[in-house]
Amino acid sequence: MSAASAVLSARSEDGRSFVVDNAASGPFSAGSLIVVSCEGRRQLALVEERSATVPVGLRGRLIGELIDGGIDIRASHAFDGGQVSPADRDQVAALHHTTGAELEVGESISAPGGPARLLPTRFNRHTFWCGQSGSGKTYALGVVLEQLIAHTALPIVIFDPNSDFVRIGEVVPGASGPTAEALRERDIRVLRPKAEPPDRLRAKFIDMPLTSKAAVLQLDPLADREEFNELIHLSAVLTGELDDVLADLRSVDTSARRRLAMRVENLGLLDWEVWAGADRAVTEIVAERPDVTVLDLGGFATPAQQLVVALSLLDDLWARREERRPVLLVIDEAHNLASPRLESPVAVAVRERLIQIAAEGRKFGLWLLLSTQRPSKVHPGIISQCDNLALMKMTSPADLQELGTYFGYAPSGLLAQAPWFRQGEALLAGGFVPTPTLAKVHARLTREAGTDVSVPLR
Repeated sequence: MSAASAVLSARSEDGRSFVVDNAASGPFSAGSLIVVSCEGRRQLALVEERSATVPVGLRGRLIGELIDGGIDIRASHAFDGGQVSPADRDQVAALHHTTGAELEVGESISAPGGPARLLPTRFNRHTFWCGQSGSGKTYALGVVLEQLIAHTALPIVIFDPNSDFVRIGEVVPGASGPTAEALRERDIRVLRPKAEPPDRLRAKFIDMPLTSKAAVLQLDPLADREEFNELIHLSAVLTGELDDVLADLRSVDTSARRRLAMRVENLGLLDWEVWAGADRAVTEIVAERPDVTVLDLGGFATPAQQLVVALSLLDDLWARREERRPVLLVIDEAHNLASPRLESPVAVAVRERLIQIAAEGRKFGLWLLLSTQRPSKVHPGIISQCDNLALMKMTSPADLQELGTYFGYAPSGLLAQAPWFRQGEALLAGGFVPTPTLAKVHARLTREAGTDVSVPLR
């Protein structure tokens, strides 16, 4: 009997997982959706692992019971001797409908010909987006963001260090359909360091909390105790911007104030373009809750100024957390803000605020989506709080092992396929997808910025 014609016999002892004992396990690969029929019941299931080891051929999880008009994802049952068949499009559609998976981001590789959809409601959890250089990570993230922008009312702030998303408000000519039309109507603001008001990207030193002011000034509360103490007293009465602060410091001739004034000058802080002056600060613009705010961090002359803008906004959002107004914070190239190896006082302050938001922000509506090339580039205290995973091509065994440790809900049989993903292919796992899925993302509807530089040819 050939593998194609072999009758597959499945069993489940716990009503949650299943195995297929046949060594010839049919045409089903890891990621396949199947239907197991036994004693009048039909249950939808996911193949998580395919093994050539006898006696087990397939392992996976039960998703729910197929019923008239849909699927009951709260019900699954133990069985012995279940007959296995591939899930059809209607059954996959029933799964999407039942779970509320409405955001179509691509085509399913697990169920060829069918769509890959995400649950918009489950972006109220932190998301980790990962893929090595050349995997299509930034492009694919843009596809997902387009769906969120078009089909939800969730405000999005994009921390954009490489100017990759500055054209996300530009729908490509000829694009049609509900998503394209919705994108054209959204309030999308792009803030740049060198733009004219009101699109200038700026922060206000005076509005930053004491600890963040101290981080900008590189003040330690013990090693620089006199200057730090002077800053404590000044913070309660200061007005204006940093140049006004310097004038106030010089107005009273004390040793602590003189040292604090020299510190401002020696660090060259007055030369930074990041300070708002008469312009509006990024905190004020985001507080108006446009649909999307893109922060073009890459336009600043120094990385420290990028960090100041990020710290200013993250501090403000945390201070307002009791308002419980949802916002999705998308941090592209997240290692710039969340690396465990960042050491400057401002960088540490940004990372610590992100760790706090990762640990406690979810209940206040502060949700993170972090995109980077390798898991080791982001602090483990942030990754460990992520309930959604999008993994694109990844060839490093060490990185895949680390991801498997953090994201136990991502089947090892699917993680193992990451080295062979083509550009634009991804494993989607966690709460924002009905079941772990291999997908090929759709084409973008908005302009892509920051594309790769081509090799010159003769």
